[in-house]
Amino acid sequence: MTAMDESRPMVIPQQSVRWLRWLLVISTGLLLAGLYLPMLTLTKFLFIANSFSVISGIWELLQRGHWFLFAVVGLFSVVLPILKILLLFLLLQLGEVNSTRYIKLLKIMHDYGRWGMLDVMVVAVMIVAVKLDVIAEIELHTGLYLFAAAVLLIMYITHRIAGYSQAP
Repeated sequence: MTAMDESRPMVIPQQSVRWLRWLLVISTGLLLAGLYLPMLTLTKFLFIANSFSVISGIWELLQRGHWFLFAVVGLFSVVLPILKILLLFLLLQLGEVNSTRYIKLLKIMHDYGRWGMLDVMVVAVMIVAVKLDVIAEIELHTGLYLFAAAVLLIMYITHRIAGYSQAP
């Protein structure tokens, strides 16, 4: 490879950019639906039933004065995933994978993206559902599945976009 070849910008193919943008739009819809739709219903003693979504759970933490938990769950389960989606859109907009700005944004996403705990939260909800089955009946709802699908799709898109910067 000559010096002239190294200075030419490497770009993500337009067909891949369009496909990844569509996947990001779909993952955004899945995430928003997963945040607002009920994830589970907890029924205690056959009479008391409570349904929860991520947003209603965060709101409940705020109403009960659990400021720290409200901030932590809100930041890691809502704010950071939305920022990650926005950053992925921006990376696709830049397109030149060897530009300084692209590499800097990719590094930021790598350094802070792992703190977006969507995947951890989904696993935690599943563990709670299994553990509480002895005390109460737990019914899982669409919100959990949409939330999990958004997690997996965002992880896939991130992997694909990061892969373009590592191409030979």
